Order: sequence, then C-alpha cells, then structure tokens
Amino acid sequence: MGSALLKGWLAGGVKAITVVEPKPSADLTKLAKAKKIALFAAPSQVRGKPSVCVVAIKPQILKGEAPTLAEFAKAGALMISIAAGTSVASMMQAWGKKARIIRAMPNTPGSVGAGITGLYPAKTVTAADRKRAVALLSVLGQTEWLAREKLIDSVTAVSGSGPAYLFLFAEALTEAGIAEGLTRKQAEIFARATVSGAGALLAADKTPAGKLRENVTSPGGTTAAALAVFMADDALLNLVKRAAHACARRAEELG
Repeated sequence: MGSALLKGWLAGGVKAITVVEPKPSADLTKLAKAKKIALFAAPSQVRGKPSVCVVAIKPQILKGEAPTLAEFAKAGALMISIAAGTSVASMMQAWGKKARIIRAMPNTPGSVGAGITGLYPAKTVTAADRKRAVALLSVLGQTEWLAREKLIDSVTAVSGSGPAYLFLFAEALTEAGIAEGLTRKQAEIFARATVSGAGALLAADKTPAGKLRENVTSPGGTTAAALAVFMADDALLNLVKRAAHACARRAEELG
C-alpha cells in the first residue's frame, strides 16, 4: 500500500516527499533516485520537521515501531495512519494525547488515481488538518469522511481489501474462459478487459449497480442463465457478506 501511495503522489504532483524504509527494494531505491526522493532507513535520520507523517506500516509492526515516530507527532506533524485495526487511542499512547491523528483506509487503485480513501479524525484534528489530508489523499482518488471510528473496519472490508476480491474474480473468470475453450492468453485478455471495463462503466454511469446488471440481462438469455447460478439461494451475496465480515473481524483482531 505504501508503494501505491507513493506512485499516486508522484503522479499527482506531490513534492518534497521523504520515505523511511529500513529495507528498501531495488525498485524503491531506483525510484527514489530518479524522482529525487529522500530515502532513509530510520525515522531518526530524517532531517527537519515534516508537516505530515503518513504511517504506512502493517499493524503488527506499528505496535513496536510507533514510539520511533513520536518525535514527529510532538513536533507538530499531522499523523495519518493507514494501519488496519490500530485505534486512535492506541496511537495516542505512543504519540501523546495532543497528537493530531487521522486514520485512513486507502486502496491500491490509488496508484493510478482510481482509488478511494475512508477517513476518520481524532478529536484533536483541526479543520485545516482535515483539508490537508483531503488534499494529500485526493490525488489517489475519492475521499470519504466517516462519523465513527469503527466504520474504518467496514471500509477495510469493502474497499481497502476489495481490489483483491475483484482480482480473484478476474482469475476465476480467466479459468472459466479456459474451461470453455479459450487459450490462457485469450482468456486473460477478455477477463481483464471485462472486469476493468465494467469498473469504468460503474465510475462513468451513476445508475445503481443493480440496474446496470438488469440492463445487460435479457429475460431467458445467456446472461440470465449465468446469473441464475450466481444468485441461486443468494449464494454470491451471502459469500461476499461472509468474506467482508471475516475481513472486518480480522481488522479488529489486529487492533
């Protein structure tokens, strides 16, 4: 997710970026050199006082590393955390009760400007902080403020992890195409184009998804035959609900 954020910011023209990564990949090192990004192995090496600190660390790692970022928070940086399941209260234990913290849940399509980010502000966050967070994250796509912190877990279940669900469906559609006689290459071409094209249509046409589905489905036709399998006993609906619930519960456990 950190890489997706970085690519989105670079594409969106965000400047003066500093990256802290103890074990940078070859791609990150090359990108930092090409884009003149300051790259450090530890927070203590960062020069100056950043105005915003985006914490793109897995929740299991953040528990141990949070204290190393305390100086940024105490120096006045707006702290934006994308760690799933890590509450504002737990971060304030490491960064102080006055720390200005915003929890964010972006998703990987932000790397191409097609993402969406759910945001929840701590009570210490100012209107200017909210505006700055939106300016920073809107280069990745849409932003949406949440009224309750718990809803961050819901966003994680729908959009944060959601791209993986669609990628899995594209994989399944590819295999289905192969089973019906297409070559693997052809099946991948048709599956990818179908999933990405349907997503583009959803973005361009504000008609409810259910209505778009109905528009493509002729009574007694080929699409109806396929949907009858997906929708039998609400099989697909219940499966997606179970998957999203498992994701949200895991986010809670990580916290």
